Amino acid sequence: MSTVLYDGTAVVGRHLQRIRRAPALLILTQTMPVTLLLFFGYVFGSALAMPGEEYRAFLVPGMLVATAANGIMTGMFAAAQDAHRGVMDRFRTLPMSRAAVPLGQAVADVLTTAAGLVPMVLVGLAMGWRIESGPLSALGALGLLLLFRFAATWLGILLGLASRSEEAAGQLGSATFMLPMLSNAYLPTDGMPGWVRALAEWNPISALATAVRDLCGNAPVPESGAWPVTHPVAGSLVWCLVLLVLCVPPAVRRSARG
Repeated sequence: MSTVLYDGTAVVGRHLQRIRRAPALLILTQTMPVTLLLFFGYVFGSALAMPGEEYRAFLVPGMLVATAANGIMTGMFAAAQDAHRGVMDRFRTLPMSRAAVPLGQAVADVLTTAAGLVPMVLVGLAMGWRIESGPLSALGALGLLLLFRFAATWLGILLGLASRSEEAAGQLGSATFMLPMLSNAYLPTDGMPGWVRALAEWNPISALATAVRDLCGNAPVPESGAWPVTHPVAGSLVWCLVLLVLCVPPAVRRSARG
């Protein structure tokens, strides 16, 4: 265990240095969520039945969740680059824990995300969103967001290691941008057709968005619907556990064996 932590810390440092040396990518990944928040809040919000401030209070938690879900895309890109540029081969020749490489990538991604949530929260507050609950509930919402980002990054790492090329990983990663669309991150599911609503409510993003809204005091938990959205905190934790159980072992094996 100590070897995993020591080697994983070194890999975390490598990824943070990698981000620091690519400031354009860092700026893009940090500003894009804020840009989307402003776009959805002031363009889409004006076309919905919800009043503007009410919709923005609904939207900000959803955008925070969508940012957490983007761990699939970023994890896939980084893992595919390392796999197809020979970096993983060099890691395999070193006397280090094989679990440390994907673990370090996932932890570095979570740290970067934690920093990136700060401007989103500040912009959300400027738009009129407020945390109506206590500090412990707000910290619980933050913890769920980062845990989901950690689990989503592992899914991305697994897909990136399994990809046939960087280009294929890029195409698949771009497709994951649609996942929040089929959820309640941006719009309530009440007006969706029955089968679409069922898909949206079983989307892990919907459970997490509902949990964050509930913990921040922005919207009550629905009384009816799929189990994950009527029990959002428990549902979010279950989804995170499922992703980790399904993705961590095969990602570590692929990282070790190629």
